[in-house]
Amino acid sequence: MRSDGTTGGPGGLAAYREGLGTFLDGHPGLERWRRAHHPTVEDKLTEHAALMRLLNETGWNRYGWPEGVGGLGGDERHRAVYFDELTARDLPVPEQHLMLETLGPAAVRFAPALAARFLPAYLRGEEWWGQGFSEPEAGSDLAALRCRAERTGEHYVINGQKIWTSHGATAHRLFCLVRTGTPESRHRGLSMLAVDTDTPGVTVRPIALASGRRELAEVFFDGALVPASRLVGAEGQGWAVAMYLLQWERGMYAWLASTVLLQRLRALRDQLARSGRRPDGAVRRIGQIYLDVITLRCRSAQTVGRLARGDTVGPEASADKILLATAEQNLYDAACDLLSPHVEIGDGDELEEWRADWWYSRAATIMGGSAEVQRSILADRVLGLPKE
Repeated sequence: MRSDGTTGGPGGLAAYREGLGTFLDGHPGLERWRRAHHPTVEDKLTEHAALMRLLNETGWNRYGWPEGVGGLGGDERHRAVYFDELTARDLPVPEQHLMLETLGPAAVRFAPALAARFLPAYLRGEEWWGQGFSEPEAGSDLAALRCRAERTGEHYVINGQKIWTSHGATAHRLFCLVRTGTPESRHRGLSMLAVDTDTPGVTVRPIALASGRRELAEVFFDGALVPASRLVGAEGQGWAVAMYLLQWERGMYAWLASTVLLQRLRALRDQLARSGRRPDGAVRRIGQIYLDVITLRCRSAQTVGRLARGDTVGPEASADKILLATAEQNLYDAACDLLSPHVEIGDGDELEEWRADWWYSRAATIMGGSAEVQRSILADRVLGLPKE
């Protein structure tokens, strides 16, 4: 680390972990984000963008990304260490990293010019992206997408709708899976386009969840004109792009989420200790959730290692998804039970956050591929079990 607090070359993982830990322990400005609570998603994203800016200025969130897109080299293991060290010190993983880990690698692989143009600003917290895949009649079956993009000269004209768009309410641009072929072409007729949300003809309507927070959005396209240069991959290659990014959604996102779950489990333990209450079965339940999260991390560590080596991670990554959903729902169910009745009727930032997290965890076994679909994938394509 340089004398000005910025980082030098990538170095080894141990040196990166030590340097990052020293920085996080010694920078007084980080207290602003430590154990901070935010009343709305918009407030959280704004504050987390400021944290990304600080971590980018000092170089720490640039490891694990290629130099051509604003990074400092290294691989996925550097990003895994980065998430570990933040949460170990009661600092948040900036919310923007959820979509960065899913969409960033696909942009680097299939649209290097777009990645070089936009990813540096993402890493600085100046913009973030949303994932526009699901539609009202095409959720788990992405091959049935109907949102259409027609090529007209050097542009595409998009008409249709997306729903449950992750970060859609605040994103600066959306990575949208659209149909450029015939409906009968199924997955062979799909393409991926990066669409700016301020494009004329694009209307974003935030979706208020049961918690009241606007985590997602529905997006309408009415003759939206998008340059053909915004293709991610070639026309008709959208399915390949989607399958490629699933490796990171299953792998890197699962590791990121595991660090957050450990952080929240510590918060639950500490909140119970401060209250002086020890409900029946609390110790056993917290221990079981810890085992759930560690099991997830053991599995996810293998996936992250494979990504770092450049291996292709196939259907076996569905196991990561199932383990993550299980650990997430078990944790927030336990929080509601062990802190009851305060979670249901109590006031205060901590309780409000537990309520919001519980509501959001209800979708863990649905979003990004339902648990039933993931188990079918494992049964058919990994275990080779006989058809019913």
